[in-house]
Parts: sequence; C-alpha cells; structure tokens
Amino acid sequence: MFALLLMAAISMMRVAFSEESLESLRADEGKRTLIRLSLHLVPFSGIAFLWFIGVVRDQLGEVEDRLFSTVFLGSGLLFLAMLFDAAVTAHSLLGMLAASQTSPDLLESTRLTSQTLMTVYAMRMAAVFTISVSTVGLRTSAVPRWVAFLGYLVALVLLVAAGRQQWTQLLFPLWVLLLSVVILVWRPTESRAA
Repeated sequence: MFALLLMAAISMMRVAFSEESLESLRADEGKRTLIRLSLHLVPFSGIAFLWFIGVVRDQLGEVEDRLFSTVFLGSGLLFLAMLFDAAVTAHSLLGMLAASQTSPDLLESTRLTSQTLMTVYAMRMAAVFTISVSTVGLRTSAVPRWVAFLGYLVALVLLVAAGRQQWTQLLFPLWVLLLSVVILVWRPTESRAA
C-alpha cells in the first residue's frame, strides 16, 4: 500500500508542478485539486510505511542485526518526517496561492522548501533506509541476494540523482513494492537465516 500510495502522490505532484510558473498554478484549479488529492494520500502512505517497517523486522526475526536495524529504523522514521514536512509545506503553498496578496518571492520560497525537503532530504533518508535494509537482508539471508543488490543500486541513484532527476524518486517505492512481494513469497529456512 505504501508503494502504490506514494507513487500516486509523487506522480500527481510532478504533473501538477510541471510548469515552473506559480501564477499558472494559481490560475489552474485542476492542478491545485491534483495537489490536494496527492497531499491527502501522504498520511495513509506514511501509515502503510510504518506497517512495512514492522513486516521487515518480523521477517528478520531473531537474526536481526542491532546496528543496521537501528539505522534502518531511524532512517525510515526520518524519511517519514521529511515526507510529512514536505507535504505540510506544500499544503501551506496551496493556502498562499488562494490568498490574493501573497508575495511571489514567498510563494517561490515555499515551493522550493517543499521540493528540497522531498528531493534532497527525504530521498537521502530513503537511500539510507534502502542500504540498511539491503545490508541486513544480505547478512541474514532474509531476502534473496539480487533484491539486496538491486537495493544498493536504487540507493545509489537516490543519493546521486534524486535531487536533479525528480522522477527517480519513484525508484524507492518501486523497490519497496518489490521487497514487499518478495517477503510475501520468500520464506528463509532456518539454515539460510543462520
């Protein structure tokens, strides 16, 4: 659920903010409605992400590595905090667009703040989360090796390109979706987990 909701929210935001001009956004009720809808998906996406964290910890079971699990949990919670902060900032932008006397500089600053929170900070935490889950999964054989190595590749792309190539942000929820499906069908044996 997290992956599907976040991909939908990111895609709707990217479509709504496809034009650089905030004045065109002020004039286009359809795009503002799209932003509102995407912002309503974010809390549900966050709730589903918390459940996903619990599922991963359950998958690891007794072989959970405390060092990497601490980084995994911390980066997951920081990712959610940045995601929610970006959503709140975008919501305040919508409120400012509705006001007729809002300074264009303030509008632009708010848009850049929301975008930076998502593309730089949240995506960096998503990369750390992906690295730590991949490492724990690899060390404990809780997930297939190819999923862990793919996770490293996704993390590298998020660290390097997520700020400039905003559609690359979809890689994180796609990887989470893949990992979720793998967890549903992959059951490590006791010998593998040991």
